[in-house]
Amino acid sequence: MLRPKADRVSGSRGTLIVFIVALLSPRIGASASEPLTQLDALYPSLDALYQELHRTPELSLHEEKTAAKMAAQLRALGFEVTEKVGGTGIVGVLQNGKGPTVLLRTELDALPVREQTGLPYASKVTATDDTGATVPVAHACGHDIHMTSWIGAATLLARAKDHWRGTLVMMGQPAEERALGARAMIKDGLLTRFPKPDFAIAIHDDPLYPSGQVAHRPGFLMANSSTVEVVIHGKGGHGAKPHETVDPVVIAARTVLALQTLVSREVNPLDPAVVTVGSIHGGTKSNIVPDDVKLQLTVRSFRDDVQRHLLDGIGRIARAEAAAAGAPKEPTVTVTESAQSTWNDPALDARLAATLSRTLGQENVIDANQQMVAEDFSELGRAGIPAVQLKVGAAEPKALMKARAEGRTLPGLHSSEFAPDRERTIRTGVSAYTASAMELLGKP
Repeated sequence: MLRPKADRVSGSRGTLIVFIVALLSPRIGASASEPLTQLDALYPSLDALYQELHRTPELSLHEEKTAAKMAAQLRALGFEVTEKVGGTGIVGVLQNGKGPTVLLRTELDALPVREQTGLPYASKVTATDDTGATVPVAHACGHDIHMTSWIGAATLLARAKDHWRGTLVMMGQPAEERALGARAMIKDGLLTRFPKPDFAIAIHDDPLYPSGQVAHRPGFLMANSSTVEVVIHGKGGHGAKPHETVDPVVIAARTVLALQTLVSREVNPLDPAVVTVGSIHGGTKSNIVPDDVKLQLTVRSFRDDVQRHLLDGIGRIARAEAAAAGAPKEPTVTVTESAQSTWNDPALDARLAATLSRTLGQENVIDANQQMVAEDFSELGRAGIPAVQLKVGAAEPKALMKARAEGRTLPGLHSSEFAPDRERTIRTGVSAYTASAMELLGKP
């Protein structure tokens, strides 16, 4: 473990400092030892960067200032940087002789959430979203942790060029929260204009795990996700004369109930699936039957064939309920957003898990649980690149243990109260990125 020099500590206070540093510093394995020995000295600047990013979040597709900050950091380290890739995305390339090409990905965007953490560096930002509404903005998903860890790894790897060979590609991705950025960057030449990766690595903080630990899982890690909008068309009129109308509210109610049979009766119980109607809007007054009702759904699964069946079934059921009620026309069914399931390459996952066990200690590398959440890092794997996303614990260990003992959960991702245990989480994120890259890059 890394410890401060003896001349910097003394007496009981020194013992306490040594203990704290030992707790916060990951154990170093031989293959990653050279870059990570500089992490203690680097950390104060990373902490300052994290707090700056946390105070200045930007919404998806509007990450101009965030992207500029990341680009400037990479240029100062000697990377060749290209901005505005797929919108506000950035790509940094550091070539260091002949060897594998390794891509490290971070996200740039934040969420329309009003932060309620009470932290001294809490976000007070508001912004205009794409509908023209003024909304609060906060890094409630930890993308600021990811960016800080990403810059930390880029710094350590750039300083340790004598210890690896190959090409390092740093991908700063916009609009992950809307599952748009990875696809846009690929369409804009991420895999053709720049060195094509042999491997791709991402991390994501997660308060389900204690800080200081990394969770991994081969195969499916996260789900397919589709946002579906269903507009049911009826015939409006007076609420006192329902016989003169075709009530889309009643059709919508029947549709919501019938949709539940997609999971309970049409999908194999061994295949996880979710169909949630999260929003229903129709009508303006109690005595008016509206012309239309709009439903908004989220649809989740791991397997592509299951996802296709769910999406087909939504249209089928909506049309059938409308026809049964004598609706004047078929419902309009539109998939507005989608992300594909995240599949961790099993061979790469095993290789990284072994490296991280040597780096962080075997007890700090654990199995990750599958989750029905989604994100678009999966696009790189779907493009044929062996890819792995790692989960980095973000919960203060004692607080997490206490919450589990009391049968409650800590504020999670997308919560207004989410506040990662920042130092341990950042240090572990830097270590995970750096050790993974060092394992995959060529040796001198």
